[in-house]
Order: sequence, then C-alpha cells, then structure tokens
Amino acid sequence: MKRAIKLRILFWTMTAAMLPLMTSCFKEEPFNAECDIETAWVEVENVDDVFYHESDAKVNVIYASSTVIFNVKPEADVTAMSPMFNLTEGATISPANGSTHDFSGAGVQYTVTSQDGKWKRTYLVRFVRPYNLVTDEIKMDFEKFELEPKNHKFYEWHSEDGTDGDYWASGNAGFKLSKATAKPFDYPTAPLLEGYEGNGIILTTRDTGPLGKAMGKPIASGNLYLGVFDVTYAPYKERTLECTKFGIRWNKRPVKMTGYYKYKAGDKFIDRDFNEIDRKDVGSLYSVLYRNHDKNGNVVVLDGADVQTNENIVAIAKVKDVHETDEWTYFEVEYEYSEDIDFDLLEKYGYNFTVVFASSVKGDLFEGAIGSTLCVDKVRVICKTKESQEEEDVE
Repeated sequence: MKRAIKLRILFWTMTAAMLPLMTSCFKEEPFNAECDIETAWVEVENVDDVFYHESDAKVNVIYASSTVIFNVKPEADVTAMSPMFNLTEGATISPANGSTHDFSGAGVQYTVTSQDGKWKRTYLVRFVRPYNLVTDEIKMDFEKFELEPKNHKFYEWHSEDGTDGDYWASGNAGFKLSKATAKPFDYPTAPLLEGYEGNGIILTTRDTGPLGKAMGKPIASGNLYLGVFDVTYAPYKERTLECTKFGIRWNKRPVKMTGYYKYKAGDKFIDRDFNEIDRKDVGSLYSVLYRNHDKNGNVVVLDGADVQTNENIVAIAKVKDVHETDEWTYFEVEYEYSEDIDFDLLEKYGYNFTVVFASSVKGDLFEGAIGSTLCVDKVRVICKTKESQEEEDVE
C-alpha cells in the first residue's frame, strides 16, 4: 500500500548508501494506491441504548490494525447496524458504505479497494460487548500465543479469563521495521517455554542494527502490555512514544498485583546517541488504572509520554526494585489511589486498565543495555467489585 511504501522510503532516506533504492521505490509508487479505513461511525436512534459513551459511536482506525471495534453495552441490539466509513481518497468498500448487517456474531468482513484497483485490504468490523471478568482474581499466565498471522515473523498473545478480544500488545511490529530478517525468538518479546508454571514471557533488550542506530533508536526494549501498538509513528523519531496506546476498558477496582519474575541486566548501558553510560539497567513492572474520558467528555488514551503521569490516572501499582535474580522471585504490590473510585462510572466501563512489563525501564527513550532480560509469569490482579467493596465497608 502507498502509505507502507512511504514509511519504508523514510527509513532509507536516513542511509545515503540506499538512496538509489529509495528513488526507485518512489518512481514505482502508484498514484492512488491507498485502501484504508481511516474512521468508522454508526448512527443509532438512541445512543444510550447501545453505547456507554456517545464517543463510542465513532472509531479512529489505527493504520496497522485490520479490525474495527465498536464497544457496546451488554444488552445492545446489534442485529441491524449500518456502519459508515471514511476511506482514503478514491477508495471503495464492499459491502457498501452504510449497508445494514447483523453484527451479533463474529463480525462482518469488509474489503477496501484502492482507486487504481491494484490494491485491496480486508477489515473485520465487530461490535464488542464488555468482557466478562467472572472472578475477582484476574489470571495472566501467557499461555495463549501464536505467530502473527500475516507474515509469521513474531509472536502475539491472546486474552484470557473470559475477555472478548485480544488486548496484549508489544513493540515487536516496530522492531520488524529495523530488523526484518530476525527470527521469531530473536525479537524483543517472545514466549518463555519454561516459565514458572507452563509458559511465560521473556523480554530482551535488542540491538536494532545500523538502520535503528541511524534513526536514533539503537535499542529496542522487550515489552508486553494491555493495549495497542500503533506502528504508524514508529519511523518518526519525535513521535515514537505515540506508538504505545495503553489500557483496556475495565469494570473492577484493582487492589493488588502479584507474580513472579527473573531479571538479568545487560553489560553496557547506552543512550540514544549510542554513548556508553555508567549506569545499571533495570526492568519495569507496573500497572495503571485511569479514567478514559476527561471532564469535558473527550476520550483519553494514555501513551508512552504520559502513562504514569496523566492527570486522569487514579491508581498505580509499581514494583520499585526489579533487581537482578536468576531465580523466580515473587512480587506483590498494592495499588496506590490518588482519588476514590467512582463505582457507578466503573460499572459503565469508564476506566481503562493496563499492566506493563519491560526489560529496560528507559526503553521508551531507546536507552538501555543490550541483552537485558526480564522473564515474567503467573501474574495475578486482585480486584474488588462494588458489592465486595460495600461488604468490606460494612464489616
């Protein structure tokens, strides 16, 4: 697709030796070859019957994603919905824009065709009801993973505990841009086949090679988190923190996070300019709960720039000493609340929740030690519902 070609061109401009190839790619680029859904929206007679928030009726579609998700209430009737789509210039979509379909099943597949007819892209459009967290102990065991279906280059993880969707994300897609020849287990985030119990995850800070260094991104920290990775901004040095979109909708009050980890720091800590710094690398384990709309009703999604500082954050749980250990080490941290939880808002999924694991604490700034390795397994998030909290208050 045209946009993907442009991203590759931007990379090659950073290395003068590849200039002839860049020029060749530019000349061969189709004039009108974009075939993307940029935004999607649906109009319903009574918004409150279908959505928790009016803003949920419109979705800004991440370029790298092939799934369009509308979040709806559990009781919403989605058997006759007519979504509309804003497409890239000249593109067409099938089934037709605004046509009515039954979305009560696994979703409806749409195909977008570029104006020149040479490019096509398939999207799955879904109306997703809130995930059902059936217990107050949320288990994260990292047992459900597979190679990403398109190119089979790196691993992706799937949700557990009754969630409806795949909410785990990592920076593997960004690493692929700089080291496309890497094998799946050489990516920063990979399965650990011998975890504390069963499988776990192994996060390793990797060298991004000559291309990464030229872009001011000499290392890639292994990471895994609840949210979305938007590869659109990966080539842009000033906007890479926007790639990591943290949080999924949540309806329980987290009180404690536990789990097991192992950690080994790499030998040489380097900064973004590839200078060796006299510093010991450390890993990162934390969790955040935040309001997903601001006081004016605008949607809030935290990214790498404000995931621990945004004013909408209401609670953080953080392991403060991720020290080196070659043995599985138990951690237990409580959520520290900066304000009381609004249980009415919680029941309407007015909060987002994330957990974050990273092999280099400054990896978001592309600083760390190549080879730093964090292994994580058997993570548990202990929560309270409104009812359990009220019972505790009475006692």
